[in-house]
Amino acid sequence: MSVPTPIDRDRHQRGCNFLGLTEDEADYQSARLVIVPVAYDATTSYKSGARYGPGAIIAASREVETFNPESQRELATAGIATWPVVEAEADGPAQMVATVEHVIAEQIAAGKYCAMLGGEHSITEGAVRAHQRKWRDLTVLQIDAHADMRDAYQGSKHSHASVMRRVREICPAVSVGVRSTSEECRDWTERGSAWLTTSGSLPVYWAIDIVGRNDWHDAAIADLSEHVYITFDLDGLDPAIMPAVGTPEPGGLGWYETIDFLRKVFAQRHVVGFDVVELCPIPGLHHADFTAARLTAAMVGMAVPKL
Repeated sequence: MSVPTPIDRDRHQRGCNFLGLTEDEADYQSARLVIVPVAYDATTSYKSGARYGPGAIIAASREVETFNPESQRELATAGIATWPVVEAEADGPAQMVATVEHVIAEQIAAGKYCAMLGGEHSITEGAVRAHQRKWRDLTVLQIDAHADMRDAYQGSKHSHASVMRRVREICPAVSVGVRSTSEECRDWTERGSAWLTTSGSLPVYWAIDIVGRNDWHDAAIADLSEHVYITFDLDGLDPAIMPAVGTPEPGGLGWYETIDFLRKVFAQRHVVGFDVVELCPIPGLHHADFTAARLTAAMVGMAVPKL
């Protein structure tokens, strides 16, 4: 497994720290929260390049103010370390999931809160497995344009297009912002899962029903257990503000409505970890990288009070 060693950590340079924090501000031993970048996009099915997403987010974050307006928190003194990049596994997607699970479980065992940066969405399975080992009542909140519930795609059960099928085999999940699905996903959503609401269907909040409204927030949060892991696929956002994704879809969530919903989730549930995945940087187009960095900083800020 490509697990960083203490020597790797010693080689980690100041320029690689999230928010451009100094080595003292980003000291791993005293940190409460660890940013874990995972550079992987081997199962990408449309536009490749998500492996460069974590680096682009961290690079853009150096231009983000350390005082975060979304959470009203100063992050420079919050105790945020940045882990060395977890590289791709040559043995394939299943091994990559195992590597991510190992790295995240190591952080949890050390008492750290994990914020993972992708990379493609398939890596979320490993992070969820690691978190569910500690929080047995875990529920996953998926913000995403795609259902991602195929049993397999292009011969792999660990494809980015199958990640939420694998996650739902581990624990319940609530999907928000979905606006693209296959017939297989639709049929399985309606009748194929052990994790059903009282209405007999999976909790999926379709973009067409929720964009521009907030009257669905309470219902979505009620579907979540006390302990929640958030997986945020950036294509859940409207491509007008987030064009740099591997599989963009028209429509989607706006910035302020997303922040409003996330604030409520962090306030009403114990969010034990999260990831931000699927940034596929477009050369010369900086605003998407910056938006992803701001979103990550906002979620870090929302997590800090409960650490």
